[in-house]
Amino acid sequence: MPHDDVRTPPLDALRALVAPVGALAAAERLAGGTFATTYRVTLEDGRRVVVKTAAADPGALLSHEHDLIRTEAEVYALAAGHPALRMPALLHTDFTRTVLPGDVVVAAHLDGVPWTEAGFGAADEDPRAARAQADLGAVVAGLGALTGERFGYPQSPALQAATWRAAFTAMVTALLADAERAGVPDVPAARVRAALDAHGAALDEVTVPRLVHTDLWPGNLFVDPATGALLGVIDPERALWGDPLLDLVGADPVGDGVPAAVAGDLDVTSPGAAARLLLARMWLGLVMTIEIPVRGYVGDWVPDHEAACRRSLARALDGLGV
Repeated sequence: MPHDDVRTPPLDALRALVAPVGALAAAERLAGGTFATTYRVTLEDGRRVVVKTAAADPGALLSHEHDLIRTEAEVYALAAGHPALRMPALLHTDFTRTVLPGDVVVAAHLDGVPWTEAGFGAADEDPRAARAQADLGAVVAGLGALTGERFGYPQSPALQAATWRAAFTAMVTALLADAERAGVPDVPAARVRAALDAHGAALDEVTVPRLVHTDLWPGNLFVDPATGALLGVIDPERALWGDPLLDLVGADPVGDGVPAAVAGDLDVTSPGAAARLLLARMWLGLVMTIEIPVRGYVGDWVPDHEAACRRSLARALDGLGV
């Protein structure tokens, strides 16, 4: 969800960070994120780049969020050899935490506008939206074609495992611990644990760790507003190796729909897949509910957003029969 905190950018730091790419001419902070801080920098030769950093303060992070900018850099570097993923070129990194307090990636600036600002109608009425959905489906398929050695988060050894059941269980258990540590009220921990116990066999159906972006909501997708063509995908800092069905939930964070064009050839109807979709929505509902008080979100949008997250979590648990 967006925020309105757009402060004067730290020009000296940005000048140093983009120096390996070019000389800074101007910079502005971009609104629209709740985790990272992002700046658009114009270079003296006219090129534009994006500088992104995130807090390193463990008190403001969930267990899986440590060193996420390093995951973003890793995914961008991997995507350089896979143009079908439509991610910007990685231009520079700084993990010293001396120029800015957190890790930093410098990436190419994308053409187009965020899908959320393109003015598309429903996919069955607007061919631009249908094109964007089809292109997103191709990205989901491209991500799933890339395989890893272990399941879980690349930067979090404690949240990795040899099986998807073990990794997913560790991810969810860490979220429940985050909620308890932060004093988040009314988290249905017992029902969540019951869901993991009841549907472990469905998780065991996932035998190959596949690259999952996890955050393919329209705000992270840049499109051509005239044609609907998907021009770029950003913000893979929460990427992990796991079940591609997580990307279908991440593309529609508080809804229930799985557009056929986005799902592509993924199985979404077998009993095991249907259970994993609900487990994925349970997981994402937990993330989105717990992060609100942990990061101290404020604004008129927060109550409605929290209510939507909790409704999504409750629907998933109801669907899982716990």
